[in-house]
Amino acid sequence: MTTAASTPTPTPAPAPANWPARVAALAGGPALAWDRLNWTQLRDLRQAGPGLVVLPVAATEQHGPHLPTGTDTLIADAVTAYASAKAAVPVLPTLAYGVSVGHTSRWPGTLSLTHATLMQAIHEMVAWLVNDGWSRVLLVSSHMGNDAPLRCAVDRLRTDHLGALQIGLVDTFHLTPDIWARFTDDGADLHANRAETDLVLYLDPAAVDREAMQTANDPDRNVDKVFSYPVAVTSTNGVTGHPSDATADAGEALLIQMGEALAARLEQAKTEAPPLPIT
Repeated sequence: MTTAASTPTPTPAPAPANWPARVAALAGGPALAWDRLNWTQLRDLRQAGPGLVVLPVAATEQHGPHLPTGTDTLIADAVTAYASAKAAVPVLPTLAYGVSVGHTSRWPGTLSLTHATLMQAIHEMVAWLVNDGWSRVLLVSSHMGNDAPLRCAVDRLRTDHLGALQIGLVDTFHLTPDIWARFTDDGADLHANRAETDLVLYLDPAAVDREAMQTANDPDRNVDKVFSYPVAVTSTNGVTGHPSDATADAGEALLIQMGEALAARLEQAKTEAPPLPIT
């Protein structure tokens, strides 16, 4: 008699996070979310303001055995929402796919664009913004792998739209030296580490596997290396850092620090002029 193979019980998905309410409470109000505004509201914002808009760029990729694959997107969402509320600058929907090829396919969950695809997507999206009359765009990235293609995109866009567009790039973890130190104090090649786990524990605690978090620590094996290596040959479990030390209270404090720093950048971006006239 043949016995049918048993079907594994699926893991239940965590309840949806209410992070927008948490961020709004900290920032003193909701973000100016582009996808919740109609075209007349966006037209009025553009005409009355400095023509500045925020474009967050994140990733969907493995984040160790304890964090969700949307960790980078959640962080980009929250930090830009906070800054948008503080500085009254509209924020576009986060681009949830970035360049994550360095994670390889060793662990399930990673989805990646190529460098060229991300560059072209940014180029096309910004062209639409310029065509609509927006003259200042700040790209905000929450994923290290996006850095090279986004810098190339900025280099191209700043000359393609010279005189019509001011464009820049900041990383959420590089907003100030103190924030960078906070992200790298348990490993410079940070990933799913204490700081990222702090933030997710505060923003979406149901998405964190607390048991796996306690045993997920993995050291930074890139120290003093000559060559660059993908995560698959530097980490045993997709983590670099010490997530077992993370707390929600630390995540709240870090989010405020990051949100305030980005809001200050946006205030500067509202009035910044080119150092010399364009000839």
